[in-house]
Amino acid sequence: MEKSARCLYVSTSPQELLGRPLNEIEQKFAPSKLFLSSGKSIPLPRPRVAIVGSRKASSQGILLAQEIASFLAGKSVIVVSGLAEGIDTAAHEAAIRHGGSTVAVLGTPLDKFYPAKNVGLQKTIMRNHWAISQFPVGYPTEPKNFVIRNRTMALVSDASIIVEAGETSGSLHQGWEALRLGRPLFISKVITDNVSLKWPKKMMEYGAVELTEFEEVIDVLPSSERILQIIRSEVCLSV
Repeated sequence: MEKSARCLYVSTSPQELLGRPLNEIEQKFAPSKLFLSSGKSIPLPRPRVAIVGSRKASSQGILLAQEIASFLAGKSVIVVSGLAEGIDTAAHEAAIRHGGSTVAVLGTPLDKFYPAKNVGLQKTIMRNHWAISQFPVGYPTEPKNFVIRNRTMALVSDASIIVEAGETSGSLHQGWEALRLGRPLFISKVITDNVSLKWPKKMMEYGAVELTEFEEVIDVLPSSERILQIIRSEVCLSV
């Protein structure tokens, strides 16, 4: 059932967040509970695209993330990212700056701010957009948590875009999880043109595609009308 806006949600579930049951593949790594702070209602009402990439991004990567997020915001697509430095921050900020909506999937509990420099951005998202975490207050922050949250980020996104990432980037976990879930995965030309990287070719063998035109992302997304239709049908079935 849809929850009202302007509330702090102590807990919810992936099913409530998405407005539909999870399929068998989605259930395998899905958290049983999510903690949500938001100034907007749930279920998430529109198509969602994750923009992810390196924390130590190049200026070219930052600019590309901003361009993609701005484009998606202009198409009423919700921009999803992980609130990390670099590509994530660029994506969140560009979406907000261009009047769009964004979801931050945290690798920490909602009462922690990581990185510390993103305190203001996280608070803005918690008040006016959607911030979610699968880690309860008091849960220790460990490196593995950020890998786990990438699985959840892939789950809540209808498609994912890797903007810039090296061979050991955490964004690769997001990419493989998106492919496992059967979600569209796009890899930017910044990456595919880099002949020193081996992982793009491996992912493309499993269905990832090179991002050449931003419109390609829109073409694979469900429409807002279709998402609302699914949500309404599930609400009716639960009554």
